[in-house]
Amino acid sequence: MEYYGGKYDVIVVGAGHAGCEACLATARMGKKTLVLTTSLDAIALMPCNPAIGGTGKGHLVREIDALGGEMGKNIDRHFIQSRMLNTSKGPAVHSLRAQADKQKYQTGMKKVIEDQENLDLIQGEVTKLIVNNGKVEGVITRTGARYDAHVIIMATGTYLKGRIFIGEVNYEGGPNGLFPANRLSESLKGYGIEMRRFKTGTPARIHRDSVDFKKMEIQPGDDEIVPFSFLNNNIEKDQEPCYLTYTNLETHKIISENLERSPMYRGEMESVGPRYCPSIEDKVVRFADKNRHQIFIEPEGLDTKEMYVQGMSTTLPEEIQIKMLKTVPGLENVKMMRTAYAIEYDCIDPTKMSRSLEYKDIKNLFFAGQINGTSGYEEAACQGLMAGINAVLKLKGEEPLILDRSQAYIGVLIDDLVTKGTNEPYRMMTSRAEYRLTLRQDNADLRLTEIGYRVGLATEERYNKMKQKKEAIEKEIARLKELKVTPTNEVNDFLEGLKSAKLKKPLSLYDLIKRPELSYENLKELDSDRPKLNKEIRMQVEIQIKYKGYIEKQLKQIKQFKKLEGKKLSRDFNYGKIEGLRLEARQKLNEIKPDSVGQASRISGVSPADINVLLIYLEQQRRLKARGEKK
Repeated sequence: MEYYGGKYDVIVVGAGHAGCEACLATARMGKKTLVLTTSLDAIALMPCNPAIGGTGKGHLVREIDALGGEMGKNIDRHFIQSRMLNTSKGPAVHSLRAQADKQKYQTGMKKVIEDQENLDLIQGEVTKLIVNNGKVEGVITRTGARYDAHVIIMATGTYLKGRIFIGEVNYEGGPNGLFPANRLSESLKGYGIEMRRFKTGTPARIHRDSVDFKKMEIQPGDDEIVPFSFLNNNIEKDQEPCYLTYTNLETHKIISENLERSPMYRGEMESVGPRYCPSIEDKVVRFADKNRHQIFIEPEGLDTKEMYVQGMSTTLPEEIQIKMLKTVPGLENVKMMRTAYAIEYDCIDPTKMSRSLEYKDIKNLFFAGQINGTSGYEEAACQGLMAGINAVLKLKGEEPLILDRSQAYIGVLIDDLVTKGTNEPYRMMTSRAEYRLTLRQDNADLRLTEIGYRVGLATEERYNKMKQKKEAIEKEIARLKELKVTPTNEVNDFLEGLKSAKLKKPLSLYDLIKRPELSYENLKELDSDRPKLNKEIRMQVEIQIKYKGYIEKQLKQIKQFKKLEGKKLSRDFNYGKIEGLRLEARQKLNEIKPDSVGQASRISGVSPADINVLLIYLEQQRRLKARGEKK
């Protein structure tokens, strides 16, 4: 029997990392929101790596924070180790990563949701979507409750028809021992939404007391903690170490001898897994010339003895997992607490969405997170945030917020998904962003806070803090340009001590900082009037000075990119009538329905020659329209 549960502006289905950001965004933007989850114990669940950030992913978290999202603030409250990665390289690829206290991260996010105005949180499995006349109306749960809404956001993660694989054993299941959602897929298919099968995996968890850390390399956190949230300045706390060890030839032998027992190699799994996060079986097969592979042993929290075996994802049988773990230095007497597994699940083709994350063929239905074919908490969270923002803008009758590839990593991710699609779980990497020198994780607030404030999500406090930071950077750069250093013996001796060329004439501190061997910090002895500035401002000053030429070059490239992005295309446009377009290009353009010529140029199967034909056609149409208006 059905009963009526109530009406909302927005319903969010799922409370993983995408669902959390989506429901908080819609509620904070003033819309009455309901979030439904199969388990209240699974809110912001970390079924795989208990960490936030990392290469490319750290950029996403800081962008989420700059726009007014929650992930950055929550990890700052509940991390147990923080490290800035890739510091030996340029600032464009510096990425923050924090090890989380897994349970505290979950309970912390749950509390934020419970405390949020305009937001109801209910445990319930959604089994049916209600659509009438091509527009969503509501959902029905397994217990018979019907909830109506103007907008629905699907953020179901890996739960749809989830199936667990461990060796010869496989069974219906969700992540981390939870129940799968088996009915919703059929309801979505009933409305013409095609489903695909992807998979992801997670390594074993082991007991801390069974590990011999003396045989491993300690991996401490950074001495100076850099927060994820731009609202936080200084964070001081004791940090937990991680540990590094390696597989060896004995490990590889056990894996090779048991490959036929892996469901992947037996062909029992129909799904596609993430290429950039291979199982240990894949590593051994694909990199047969390597004698060892890195394994990181990471704590899952302060109140648990469970430790995560990073780098050893597998679908081998349980007894083989124990056997191969015991060959690793430091794990000779290991006790496995949770078995590694792979999970296979339903997801959609993301090219069926617009860049607002609204499904093209069903009005007011948005999708976010792993159901769109992505992999990772951060990738999910940024989609949830954007789906939430755009759901509210849709209800207000306003244009959607579309971040393009020159504005944010979020823009790169969403554009990649809806324009190119993906044949495997999509993972964000710095190499995917062609404008990464200007899209650094350190300047996400300068790029995006004003946008978040304009749509009503970033707070006044956040916006004012960003403006003050921007003014302080500009003021300090202007001061350094004016401050001249004269070529005295004392100055030249100092420069020689830093292995830098002597001065022959007065030079500004601004120009001195441009020298590769010099920095804002090591020149402070030549700057007696230096103002007291926090680390973030000092870092921005140095980056903007040292990389000015490269940044200006990239800004010119962005200007060219914006020209094509500015040439808008109608969703109702029929590309079949344009003579000169190749058949494949016509088919792909009619299928994707790009927003702009720029987006059209990134569609697989659309060549530069096709884009030229399209540009000529648009110019001809513009001239015909201009003549008609003159008449």
